[in-house]
Amino acid sequence: MRWTILLSAFLLFACNKKETQRPAFVNDTLMTIPDTTKLVKATKPENLLPKQYSNARFKEVTVERIDENKFRVRGKGQIFEANFNWIIEDGHDELHKGFQMTDAGAPEWGNFDFTVTVEKKRENSKLTLVLFESSAKAGSRQHELPILLF
Repeated sequence: MRWTILLSAFLLFACNKKETQRPAFVNDTLMTIPDTTKLVKATKPENLLPKQYSNARFKEVTVERIDENKFRVRGKGQIFEANFNWIIEDGHDELHKGFQMTDAGAPEWGNFDFTVTVEKKRENSKLTLVLFESSAKAGSRQHELPILLF
């Protein structure tokens, strides 16, 4: 029993070891330096590339904010007859819509580059740009690619 208490006391003191000091000389003067190591967490590098969006018909789509209400949209599309539509909505209303063409029709991937200007109707709403291909049969939206603007 005595050995158990002695061993427990020894382990308790060993686990509560205080910071030790080690001697060091600076300009021939004895200094004490704490025996600790500081870990510096590496920070992630900033993402310098714009976010890219894609789906089955659109790829490498980026949106760059040019002005407060003006955006540049670039990317590639594999679109039938190189014609696609876009719409900007705020969750309640369609604020702006139009169509664009790529420089090549399907099955090739054609490039597109256009700018849009749109203003919010409601201050707290979020604008979403939706790129889509219209169905040749019914005219319905196909392959929608939603992109949050702001």
